[in-house]
Amino acid sequence: MARKETAADAANTGRLKQIALTYKMTRRADKKIGLVLAAVGITTLGVFLAIGFLIGHPIYLGILGFLLAFLATAIVFGRRAERAAFGQMEGQPGAAAAVLDNIGRGWTTTPAVAMNRSQDVVHRAVGKAGIVLVAEGNPNRVKSLLAAEKKKMNRIVADVPVHDVIVGTGEGQVELKKLRTTMLKFPRVLTGPQVTATNDRLRALGDLMSNMPLPKGPMPRGMKLPKGGPKAR
Repeated sequence: MARKETAADAANTGRLKQIALTYKMTRRADKKIGLVLAAVGITTLGVFLAIGFLIGHPIYLGILGFLLAFLATAIVFGRRAERAAFGQMEGQPGAAAAVLDNIGRGWTTTPAVAMNRSQDVVHRAVGKAGIVLVAEGNPNRVKSLLAAEKKKMNRIVADVPVHDVIVGTGEGQVELKKLRTTMLKFPRVLTGPQVTATNDRLRALGDLMSNMPLPKGPMPRGMKLPKGGPKAR
């Protein structure tokens, strides 16, 4: 029993440390986060207290208001923390791969299926929407990478739709923070077995990441490919 309580206490402490760390990271990019959270919590609680006094049940409405204030604060904090995280990741090579890794169930992500020496890169995601090629880097250079990769996909899995997305803030591009939403908006045209079959066929191709000593997630700025390494496919 004591061991279970110790494990539970350790888990709670870990969560509190994680929340504190997330708050500190968010505050670096969002200086008003503390004021915003306080305003949301106090306003929500104040509204319910006022209603409670008007109808003669201040204690009941106060408790309800406290719980809803906590919930509202948590929701606002989560959204602003996510926005701050995307802001810090924006423009970093490999940032799109990190978003794709957390897109949710039903998707299989393969980072860096094509890359050039300028660190322009194409990632691949397979789901019920088909194949989605996500490119990040110079928009003029990644178009050739995308075209080559789409040609290869159409040759190997001609019966599967292939979509392409360029991550960025320019015209015709998708912002990093909207990448997940954009992926989920693609129409679902494949069944589960078809997705599995597509992944099996593509898995035989391999990818650059299986042959190169590159870290997962956003790559450090200034990192260069080794001479003689694989070129964009």
